Amino acid sequence: MERFRRSRVKFAKIFNGMAFKGIIEVDTQRCKGCSVCIANCPTKSIQLSKMVNSKGYHYAEMTGDGCIGCSNCAVVCPDSVITVYRVKIQ
Repeated sequence: MERFRRSRVKFAKIFNGMAFKGIIEVDTQRCKGCSVCIANCPTKSIQLSKMVNSKGYHYAEMTGDGCIGCSNCAVVCPDSVITVYRVKIQ
């Protein structure tokens, strides 16, 4: 299973012959820390922060540089607090 997951991730990085890197932006004040985005990230690039927002929730944040910009997190977020950006890799 792990081998299949890795090959899917490599395939997802290449889109129309170009390589992409993803970056997410989370509205930390509106995030409730439900962890749905974490469960749906194929590269496990999202975690809950140790810090809390003004409402007392641990909010989601990007970890490392493994994000591929697939937008799974933004699609499943019940509060639409995640924005995904794709950056072309040279």
